[in-house]
Amino acid sequence: MRAYFLFTILLATAFAKAQTSRAYSNEFLNIGVDAAALGMSNAVVASTDDVNSGYWNPAGLMRMEEQEVSLMHASYFANIAQYNYGAFAMPVDDQSAFAFSVIRFSVDDILNTTQLIDDQGNINYDRISTFSTADWAFSFSYAREAKLDGFSYGANAKVIRRVIGDFASSWGFGLDLGMQFKRGDWQLGFMARDITTTYNTWNIDEEEFASISDAVQDQNQELPENTEITLPKLQLGLARQFTFHYDHVLTAELDLNMRFIQTNDIISSSSVSATPAIGLEYGFIDLVFVRAGVGNFQNVQQLNGEDDLNFQPNIGIGFKYKGISVDYALTDIGDSSEALYSNVFSVNIDLSVFSR
Repeated sequence: MRAYFLFTILLATAFAKAQTSRAYSNEFLNIGVDAAALGMSNAVVASTDDVNSGYWNPAGLMRMEEQEVSLMHASYFANIAQYNYGAFAMPVDDQSAFAFSVIRFSVDDILNTTQLIDDQGNINYDRISTFSTADWAFSFSYAREAKLDGFSYGANAKVIRRVIGDFASSWGFGLDLGMQFKRGDWQLGFMARDITTTYNTWNIDEEEFASISDAVQDQNQELPENTEITLPKLQLGLARQFTFHYDHVLTAELDLNMRFIQTNDIISSSSVSATPAIGLEYGFIDLVFVRAGVGNFQNVQQLNGEDDLNFQPNIGIGFKYKGISVDYALTDIGDSSEALYSNVFSVNIDLSVFSR
């Protein structure tokens, strides 16, 4: 138990450490929101058009007609981590829209066993306490319709709060920029995240850190640096809508997700890495929806030293009735990637339903 806790603390503390930039920082913001989008493997940058556009592409907020609310819950790592999301969006006028969203990713009730053994070497279970780690993101979105027909653009201002018990906490700030263009059945999307780089400034309790370091024998633990920088990311999307006999609608989208750093993405170089995502949604009379997608293509090195291609397939279903949508997604079906599958539920509500 003690070893497990110490490993958790060291991992969390290392996560706070940063030099000038990180390939993976504030990763909880890259999971995605809305079970409908997750069922399509997050390939929605071009087609998003509701309250969740505040996350996927704020330009999509211009395609809303009424005030909307969205709620989502998901559990990760065998229910160890909880992921919750809520958002509100509304048109301001015919040419602008606004949205606000909150994300919380947390692991609660972690055992703190650093004081389990006292100075005399005695084990005292009364000295065990618990703590939680929580990552918060508050996003304010604004979108406008451009003079060019079918073109809209928007931006997000993000405030990030991350807390690791009493050991460390941070504040971060960042900006996103998105654009959409719709012409007939074709849609283009562009989303640039953390365009100015997102800065997280950590405040580490040196006394708590010292107590952890003292509890780890034969390891020299240096105090982590207090600045973490998230590099920009770029998403491009192309979507096409097919309508059959009025009642049957198929939406297909292809996205390309890029990071400006070398990773194990299927396309990788010293300056940029990229991985595609493909999503499909079939809708019948705007009532029943079936979704599928595949993304997160990664080259993973095996024990024999060779690279193996991993990917993440997702599926989902949804129902919409009188402005209320209930959606479900099962991510990473078949365990084709190193990620664990998760069940995701979300609800979207058109608030005008209550005024009819």
